[in-house]
Amino acid sequence: MIALLIATVGHSLVTNERFEWNVVFEYLFSKPILSGLAMTIALTAAAMVIGLALGVILAAMRVSQSQIFRSTSSAYIWFFRGTPILVQLVFWYNLGYLYPEFSIGLPFAEPWFSTNINDIITPLTAALLGLSLNEGAYLAEIVRAGILAVPPGQAEAASSLGMTRFQAFRKIVLPQAMRIIIPPTGNETIGMLKTTSMVSVIALADLMYAAQSIYSRTFQTIPLLICASIWYLLLTSLLSFGQGFIERHFGRGDQGASARRSPFRFVRTTSEIAS
Repeated sequence: MIALLIATVGHSLVTNERFEWNVVFEYLFSKPILSGLAMTIALTAAAMVIGLALGVILAAMRVSQSQIFRSTSSAYIWFFRGTPILVQLVFWYNLGYLYPEFSIGLPFAEPWFSTNINDIITPLTAALLGLSLNEGAYLAEIVRAGILAVPPGQAEAASSLGMTRFQAFRKIVLPQAMRIIIPPTGNETIGMLKTTSMVSVIALADLMYAAQSIYSRTFQTIPLLICASIWYLLLTSLLSFGQGFIERHFGRGDQGASARRSPFRFVRTTSEIAS
């Protein structure tokens, strides 16, 4: 039944001329599409790097002993997880309505520097703010969960060996937490790649915006959407492969422990004892 369904879909893809595969391959490597693709990749990377830095800081604040830090971090996470990312993108893009000018100086005195806010909040700046601030809230919870999953005795044992708190965090806590942090972070990266398509609403020339610009002129909507989908599928496949490689790298400790606990290891040990 599944083979029949696959064959039917494949036959339709090949024989239905309305897919216009010639148009798909005509634009697949065109300059506007490749330029939009480069913007999508750069935007994803920048938003994830800024979001991860924010996430680590916010997670550290959430697990700190300071009530002020915990409350500030909780309020940030509550706000940015509770508002749609599309709303945040449009809000940052229209920040000039609230604050027409950006000034630096002392309160109630002549500013040292002043400029139009629209010269600072370009579509790219608004996209980075909207995507990275939102992503920081989600990654903060992922990092916090990873840190809390490591038994406190691990850090205490490291301290008893003479390690500083930073050394214990870097060499003992963080490697163990990474096994929990990496899989959801990989998923967030793949999600961010697709979420960048929302920046087309603020006229930032990403992959989706490039496809929209072309099919608004040629009315070849489906072929251009297929063209964009091919690139998104290729990029998500590469990211999934990279995620699997990183998970295996940080999971080596568990694999070793599993091997030591495996029945085969028990048989070998028994044989060694018998010999």
